[in-house]
Amino acid sequence: MSIGADTALNSIVEVLDKIKQSAVAVRRCFVVEVMGGYCGYLALMSGLASGAERVYLNEEGVKLSDLEVDLKHMIEEFQQGKRISLVIRNENANQLYTTSFMSALFGEESKDLFDVRNYHPGAHAAGRQIHHRSTGFRLFRLATRCVEFLTGEAEKNTFSGAFIGIQGGMVKIHNLEDMPRMIDAVHFHQKEQWWLDLRPLVRQLS
Repeated sequence: MSIGADTALNSIVEVLDKIKQSAVAVRRCFVVEVMGGYCGYLALMSGLASGAERVYLNEEGVKLSDLEVDLKHMIEEFQQGKRISLVIRNENANQLYTTSFMSALFGEESKDLFDVRNYHPGAHAAGRQIHHRSTGFRLFRLATRCVEFLTGEAEKNTFSGAFIGIQGGMVKIHNLEDMPRMIDAVHFHQKEQWWLDLRPLVRQLS
């Protein structure tokens, strides 16, 4: 966990909460595209935190059959009195089935049962709340450990590069030589994506 990822997640969840609060008086589906590149971490975790009905990830991809099943389920829920549906889409979930495409598809097939809006929180929502308490605490922990590391290196008169993050709840510093082993440089995310095991929870909670 890095500072930027934590800040982005908190900001996205705040935006999603405001979307849900603003739409209680109408029957509406929101298709929200979140950042993250080829990593679906922000999409999945914000979907879990906000109670999204469906989350589309780059790691899983999107098939037309998936959209058909999800649309059928959505229509059934609105027919039973549901007032809002929240769909989260990782920005690189699929090159063809874009956020605009999904919104148009859901809107066309809804038959006026509900209307559809798409939303792109964008970069302004992903990094504007660095003062968030959770992020501030992480920032303090990481900054303190960085200073300790730099002080120790200065006292030894050595020169080494390192990167820092929170792993398993612990602040850890790794040598830069470990980065190729840990990071997928092509898709710019960690090779061991522990959070993918949480995917079934989205379906269960929705």
